[in-house]
Amino acid sequence: MAAMRKVLLAALVAAFAAFIGHRFLKLKEMTLASREVEVKHLKCHYLNNIEYGAEDITILKDGLAFLSTGLKYPGLPSFSDDPGKMYILDLLHPKPTPVQLQIKGELDLSSFNPHGISVYTDETDGSVYLFVVNHPQHKSQVEIFRFVTEDTLVYLKTITHHLLHSVNDIVAVGVESFYATNDHYFINTALNSLTAILGMPLCNVVYYSPEEVRVAADGIMSSNGINISPDKRYIYVSDIIDHEINVFERQEGEQLVYIKSVAVGSLCDNIEVDHKTGDIWLGCHPNAMKLSTFDLKDPPGSEVIQIKNIHSEQPVVSREYVDNGHVLMASSVAAPYEGKLLIGSVFHKALCCDLK
Repeated sequence: MAAMRKVLLAALVAAFAAFIGHRFLKLKEMTLASREVEVKHLKCHYLNNIEYGAEDITILKDGLAFLSTGLKYPGLPSFSDDPGKMYILDLLHPKPTPVQLQIKGELDLSSFNPHGISVYTDETDGSVYLFVVNHPQHKSQVEIFRFVTEDTLVYLKTITHHLLHSVNDIVAVGVESFYATNDHYFINTALNSLTAILGMPLCNVVYYSPEEVRVAADGIMSSNGINISPDKRYIYVSDIIDHEINVFERQEGEQLVYIKSVAVGSLCDNIEVDHKTGDIWLGCHPNAMKLSTFDLKDPPGSEVIQIKNIHSEQPVVSREYVDNGHVLMASSVAAPYEGKLLIGSVFHKALCCDLK
């Protein structure tokens, strides 16, 4: 009997070791650790004043672009100790130049750490509201501002909730309502790494309104960027670890129903949507291992992916910009507007490129 127990124990240990080995290989696949990219450039120039990243960018229909800069995120490089800032850029100007937005109101700007952003225009009076994911002291909260003049935001309120525990990105659907992605399940980094190794899809999308807060969609490996279709019918979510863009349909009561996933072959961060064509634009990380083990001699690259006809049976996925990190490191967003493309990064610079 004792010999049988030893055999069973040895078999269990061997099986567990094989499982963990398999999961580590899977994690290597998930991070695309061995991937190298072939450069594909556009005609681009650096945006002035953006030296420490523009992690997220969103553009209004009139060409005004909002940029969140200076993100400090656990495990990723940061080249400045200064608080984060918000910028605005007029793409209709002959020489578009980012201008820092002044923030008025009782918000602690010394710990301002902006991440994902979204803009909502109130059709009743034309008021523009800017929603910003903020990580002061690495916490998660959402700030709501009103854009009042060409260079000023007025702070309105801070939103916190236990369901909004690891917010990455946000898409506003009302003056005080939004969908937000949680990119991790645990606060503890080691536990989050373990869930990735074990392939546990624990992340979700949360719907928030002043009346209710609840999980709208779950079962996601790591929910990252989020955005909405021009007709407001669909929500797009980037599952960065699974290299997919998930499509959900909004239902009555703001529940999300899963429709499909589109493989993109890269670790895609934020999502922007062309307001005219509905095309999806993604800022992506072609090799996440280079991002986490940062080395200036072999920097993390950048990749911009476009998805056309995402709701068709055969969406068209194409690589529109690729760099090996020597021009732009760690691209996180690509925002199109009238033949222009703004490409932002987590901690590096930002580009303005010509698409035509």
